Parts: sequence; C-alpha cells; structure tokens
Amino acid sequence: MQTKKYTVGIDVGGTKTAYGLFDAEKKLIGRSRHFSDAKLPPEAFFDQIIENIRVLCTEAGVVESELAGVGVGMPSFVRAPDGYIIRTANLPLIRDFPAPEYLTRALGGTTVAVGNDMHAGALAEHRYGAGRGAENMLYCLMSTGISSGIIIGGRLFRGSYGFSGESGHMIVTPGEGPECGCGNRGCVSAYASASRIPVHIRKWIEDGEKTSLTEPFSTVQIAEGYNRGDKLAVRAVEQMTRYMAVWLFNLYITLNISCFVFGGGLLNMDLPLLKLVREKFDAFDKGGMPVSFKTAELGEDFGIIGAAELLKA
Repeated sequence: MQTKKYTVGIDVGGTKTAYGLFDAEKKLIGRSRHFSDAKLPPEAFFDQIIENIRVLCTEAGVVESELAGVGVGMPSFVRAPDGYIIRTANLPLIRDFPAPEYLTRALGGTTVAVGNDMHAGALAEHRYGAGRGAENMLYCLMSTGISSGIIIGGRLFRGSYGFSGESGHMIVTPGEGPECGCGNRGCVSAYASASRIPVHIRKWIEDGEKTSLTEPFSTVQIAEGYNRGDKLAVRAVEQMTRYMAVWLFNLYITLNISCFVFGGGLLNMDLPLLKLVREKFDAFDKGGMPVSFKTAELGEDFGIIGAAELLKA
C-alpha cells in the first residue's frame, strides 16, 4: 500500500495560479504556474487545475494516489467549513460552486481544503514567516486587491461564515467613488488597490489635470512619476497611502492586534510605501502603544505554502 505523503498547495490569483508540491518534510519539490483565465466557468477552471496537479505530480515522479491532500487558496468569499465558493471579485464566473467536492471526486477521494487566499497567507506567515511567535497577527495584502488574514490566539479566525479578513471591502465613502469588483462603491480597495488606481487617474485626466503618465498607468510608471514629482502620480500615491492607513487603523482599533505583516506586489514599487502609510497611521493612533509593521518573509511562495497549510487549519 502506498504511503500518502505528498501535498499540493495552489494559490489562485486574479491573473495567475501557482502550484507547489511538498514532500512529507514540507520540502518544496516541484512548482508550476499558469494564467488564470477569467473567461472560464467554474467546471472548466477547476478542470484546468486538476490537469495541472497531475502534470506537476508526473514531472516529480509522484503517483496521484500518494497525495495526502490538496489545499487551494482562492481570492473568494469561501464558506466555512465546507469550502463552498460563493463569489470571486477578480474571477467573476467563479461563484456558487462546491469546489472541494468537485476536486475530491476528480482526484479519486483525495482530501481537499479550499479557503480564502488571505487566510492561507496568514497561516503561512504565522507558522513560518514574519509572524512566528505572535499570539495575534494581521496579515495584510497590498496588491491587485486589498485584503487581510486574521490570527487570534495562535489560530486562524474565519468568522461566522468564513468571510473574515475581506477588509479591503470595508466601506469608507458609502455610495461614492468607482465601483469595486465586490459590487459596492466606496470601499478601501476601490481607492487603494493596484487594480483601481488607474481608474482614478483616468478620471482626473478627463477632469483636465495634466500629467506625464500614459496608459496603462502601471505601478512602475506611477512610482517613477512620483519620484520625479509628477503631480498626478503624487496624488495617486497620496490617495493610496491615505486609504491604506485608514484601513489599517480601523483594523487596529477594532481588533487591537499590534502585529501587522505586509505582503503583495505594491511593496515592490520603487517607493517608501510602508513608510508613507506608517506616517499616516501614526497620525490616527492616539493610544501610543507599540504597533509593529513587518514585511512578509516568504516571498512569492507564501501563497502555495499557506494553501497547503489550509489542510491543517
């Protein structure tokens, strides 16, 4: 009888899906990635995932029956405890779908855990990264979207329905601003995420403001513009960091968790992003108690590591 000793962690994002194959000692022995096709319905999307799991295992010489489990981190509202996907802002066709059941059946009964990607990221950084040893921790993503994962008392906090940490969709200007993928206007992500900042820049240009920035208004270009003093780039960065500070302070004042761990592509901008956010956060914070801002330590692997950790959450 074959020993089930391998696990697969899958980090699904709005633009790419990453895979990691781990042995019994949690050593990463194989990896791959592919484009996340937002045009695929749920069945076709997860059929692609199943095929990529099989290719990954074959390339590593692992028989499918040796898989102890597959963990999938989704940028979705995922119901607890069954892993049912309710909706996905950046992959709008992936909704109302029993992903664990579908994957388990296709993979011959292999244990499958599906959870929110920020829950996975929080688990990874708390167990192996910058949050090691912290009793309470907030993992905060600054990227295509804005979100968080919450650790309380050393355990992942999922909330009543599994939606905890969707803090990028907290409302800060009800009914105002561009519509977010969540369907609301006025949420933090609509003002501070990498995917929505270009929307604001286009609107400012339409209103007659001058800039050296050109389409598609990438984060690299915005950072370059900020560093040379382009007024619209400066305005964009000021808006991002102001709403990020509001977001973080609201989390802090609500949960009173003092350990923040940050990850995401916006941290790679050629900007002192966290410094700017920290200055604004400190201006809100009148309590004077220590609050730590840490940068995630696991790099691009946090998602696949955390997805595999969902199997033991």
